[in-house]
Amino acid sequence: MSMSTTTGTTMLTYEFMQNAFIATAMVAVVAGLVGYFLVLRGQTFAGHALSHIGFAGATGAGLIGLAPIWGLAGFALAAGIGMGLIGERLARRDVAIGVVLAFALGLGLLFLHYYTSFATQAAAILFGSVLAVSRPMLVTLALLGAATLVALAIVMRPLIFATLQPELAEAKGVPTRLVSTIFLAIVAIAVAESAQIVGVLLVFALMVGPPAAAQIVARRLGSGLALAAIFAVAVAWLGIVIAYYTDWPASFCIATLSAALFFGCAVLFKQQEPGRRS
Repeated sequence: MSMSTTTGTTMLTYEFMQNAFIATAMVAVVAGLVGYFLVLRGQTFAGHALSHIGFAGATGAGLIGLAPIWGLAGFALAAGIGMGLIGERLARRDVAIGVVLAFALGLGLLFLHYYTSFATQAAAILFGSVLAVSRPMLVTLALLGAATLVALAIVMRPLIFATLQPELAEAKGVPTRLVSTIFLAIVAIAVAESAQIVGVLLVFALMVGPPAAAQIVARRLGSGLALAAIFAVAVAWLGIVIAYYTDWPASFCIATLSAALFFGCAVLFKQQEPGRRS
């Protein structure tokens, strides 16, 4: 929808725009908070792999008549738990994760081969469809978001300990493998939510860009978490506004703003690269 066709109106008079702003706010907060720990633990590639594995689940769900988000969440959750149970040393091997990622994409294409009428929805899963979020989907996103944040709050203290001082945490009896498994399960649900906004190919736009920028700007955990959520919401909302007035894809706008935010912060603050610190 171009600016010339909306003279005398405002964005928020349209229900689909209201839904878009509400959905992105809920998803961006979850993505920012979960993504902060994902970046801090140096597991961003694992999160990216979960999104691609979720694509296979989404297409498989469409094949059997279920809503794609449940297939996406189910596959990503199973993969996250599996990676956590295997252990961090194997879960962080780029080659192993890359092989699984490629297989998952191939599996998704196989499902599409047998259900070609799902191709339009598959494109939305890959690249996002924030302007097509319905009221029922808002309820689903709210429930998933609440569950994700509650789980993150429960595991946060041992997660912080295991992230910043893993050897000491293990020596103190913290079940680091269990903590890692729970966290990757949380990441999987956050990925499923974020994919509804920016698609599985651009999940990094919300889950990595804003949290990484927040870690560059803020050196304290509390302020960093708050800033990650604020950055994510700001990027998502501004992306929607730009998409509305330019007719560009919203996912492209959000991804571009996320990249600009990260590199802008890196240049302005000139601090060390975000991630796990010794």
